[in-house]
Amino acid sequence: KEFGDAKYERLAGISVSHLYNLRRGKAYRNIRTYFGKTRSKASSIGERRKPNPQGKPGYLRVDTVHQGDLDGIKGVYHINAVDEVTQHEVLCSVEKISERYLIPVLEMQIDQFPFVILGFHTDNGSEYINKQVAKLLNKLLIELTKSRARHSNDNALVESKNGSIVRKHLGYVHIPQRWAPLVNEFFMNYL
Repeated sequence: KEFGDAKYERLAGISVSHLYNLRRGKAYRNIRTYFGKTRSKASSIGERRKPNPQGKPGYLRVDTVHQGDLDGIKGVYHINAVDEVTQHEVLCSVEKISERYLIPVLEMQIDQFPFVILGFHTDNGSEYINKQVAKLLNKLLIELTKSRARHSNDNALVESKNGSIVRKHLGYVHIPQRWAPLVNEFFMNYL
């Protein structure tokens, strides 16, 4: 009535719950709904399995923690590496997730562990499953493994450390990228 179009006059009298009932109908869903599932790109980099360290230190679990966005501006990223057996943890921060920032930090993290690194396990994120990281790990003779499909607990150790260490000390608030070197200094001196 308000806009003067007569074909919408009947719709003005329909209740919201009746609209939901109409939308639940098979005819409406067949015509109006499309669910396009994202397809992951298969990568031959890394073996898809859970590592088995057999009680030997040197098998790392690695994950990235993002420190939030503020008005569309990205915050720092924390790279968390935890040894599966000893639970020795090395944390670093980077401004961005790109090989320019990530490769030097990964080399630094690997050097900080007090034992030889034998394995590097990560989720299926493209920040670690790429040619540059694979080249670095191959050069250092470190085996790269990635989480299996539908096994969300493959990287549970480092995910729990993200909450109990990173979020405990830094919280969830946005930290601008320019502070990554100072956050690194905090990690080196206090964690």
